[in-house]
Formats: sequence, C-alpha cells, structure tokens
Amino acid sequence: MIELEGVPELIDPVMVAAFEGWNDAGDAASAAVAHLDREWKGEVFAALDAEDYYDFQVNRPTVFLDGGVRKITWPTTRLSVVRVGDANGKGRARDLVLVRGIEPSMRWRSFCNEILGFAHELGVEMLVVLGSLLGDTPHTRPVPVSGVTSDADLARRLDLEESRYEGPTGIVGILQEACTHAGVPAVSLWAAVPHYVSQPPNPKASLALLNRLEDLLDISIPLGELSEDARAWQLGVDQLAAEDSEVAEYVQSLEEARDTADLPEASGEAIAREFERYLRRRDPQAGPGVATEGGLTEGRDSSYLRDSTSGRTRPPRPVPKDQREQRPTDEAETGPESSEDSEERRDED
Repeated sequence: MIELEGVPELIDPVMVAAFEGWNDAGDAASAAVAHLDREWKGEVFAALDAEDYYDFQVNRPTVFLDGGVRKITWPTTRLSVVRVGDANGKGRARDLVLVRGIEPSMRWRSFCNEILGFAHELGVEMLVVLGSLLGDTPHTRPVPVSGVTSDADLARRLDLEESRYEGPTGIVGILQEACTHAGVPAVSLWAAVPHYVSQPPNPKASLALLNRLEDLLDISIPLGELSEDARAWQLGVDQLAAEDSEVAEYVQSLEEARDTADLPEASGEAIAREFERYLRRRDPQAGPGVATEGGLTEGRDSSYLRDSTSGRTRPPRPVPKDQREQRPTDEAETGPESSEDSEERRDED
C-alpha cells in the first residue's frame, strides 16, 4: 500500500467499492462510485501499488502533460473518504470510504487482504460492493437492483437475498468471501444492464445503484446531473431502437415479460418505499432533482434530449440479441438474471 496522506479518523465508516472490468457492465458500478467521489469532493488518502496487482499489457498506463511536463498515470485502486449526513440531513454525520479501481490481474487474495487491512484500521462497520451485469431487461423499465450477502443475519436484518450462486466469479465475489472469513459484514448490490445496449455509459443503472445505496445506508446522495443524464440516455435509446423494427419488437417482448413478473411487486411495502424516496427528495437540502430509477427530475423539461453539440455522447445503437457480444455474469444470477439465457451465456464464455 502506498499511503498518499495520513489515515483520517472516521465516524461510523462504511466502505463502498466498485471495480472496472468483468463486474461492471456498462461501467455502471464504477461510475456510481465516481459520482459519489466527485459530488462529495472525496480526499484520496491511499492507493495500492500497481506493480503488485496489474498486468500493464492488459491495463496500460497513460501519459499526460501537466504544465508541459510529461507524467504517467498507473492503473491502480485508490481509497478516498467523504463525510455525509443521514437521509433527513439532521442526524449525526458519518463517513464513507470509497474504493475505486480496476479488477486486478493477479494476486487477488493479497489484494483483498490489503483492502481489508485498511478496513480494519479505519474501523469500517460494513463493506458494500457495487456491481452490474448484462441481463434480459428492457431499457424502458426501472433498473432491477438486487442486494446479496453471505451473512444470513444481515440478510434478514436488511431485507437482502442470501447468496446461493455457484460458478465463475470476479473480484466482487472474492472480496465478499474474504469479508465473510474476516468477520466484516458485506453486501453486494447488482444492477442489471440491458444486453442489447451494453456499451458505457449507462447513467440509468448508476442512478438505480445509488438509489438502492441510499435506502441501504439511510443517507441522501446529491445527484447533480445524473438524473438528467439517465433521462437523456433512455430517450436516446428509445429513438435508436425505434429505427430498428427487430430491436423494437424484441424490446416489446422484454417489456411484456417484465411487466408480468413485476405484478406481485405492486405491494403496499413497495409503494411505501417509493413514497419515502419521494419525500426524501423533497428535502431542499437534498438538491433540486427528484430521483427515480427512470431518471426523471422534478421541475425540468421532460423533452430534454442529450445534445450532441454539448460534448455528451449519445447512447450507442442497440444490437439484436443474436448479434450481441457475450459477456460473463457474476453472482447476481441470484438476482435479476436467472433465466436459462444466463446459463447459456456462462457456458459460452
């Protein structure tokens, strides 16, 4: 570990982590943690030594100019800290330790032990890992997010699923297992990204992960432009899908399947959760945006569409199911992607 600054003294800290790569479809998870770091102006206090964990022919360093001086940025994992209030903005402050980097190329057990060493030194109470996977889900519906833990008591207390996944895993699964052996409560939150529009970015999936994180930790997260970006992303994909009759027909079939499966979810408990989120967003301290998993904002023009002249890129063109590039999924098969298609994709990988 390379310590960049002194280790801070933290209040009731929770560690929130995400890693680019196999566990990060559409870059949704890493973008969510980057959003937290940016909005709360996180202070980096440590970074892992890139030499120990990364193959630089796979994750190459980059060169940039700083005042005419050439410098190199190495692929690594960095830790920063931010201080937040509770959901009502009136309770005691607490700290989040944000871990953001790239899935390591080697020495995964040492990598996890190093992160857990910092968690122990900082007094971290729980570790939350964010991930995203490709799923048979339509872009027009709320993003499914599943919460998974290996701790039966934690599953009951926080209304999470107990992990039953068996199969190939990524650094998220390894880190969660390391937490179990170390006695550190750990949760992974998984967002399902439509496989027919899997290229990054996917702000709608990032927003859904942050909404679920708010509920889990009872905090209020400033959204900045994320809700606008999510709305623009969906409208852009709507526009592109409408130009391809095959994709439009396929999206419609996914919508019908999703709506049928979600009918039991229209319960009093689900409605109450959404109403609580709405009230939280009405708090003026939480910022002007009213967040939903669909990315809608209160008081903004509903016809907003991402402007190609503004520097923001439009979503990529969707591709039909039989032409898409296959990607592996992770232990979130216990969540949104549990169909026979997911088993076939893992076999093909």
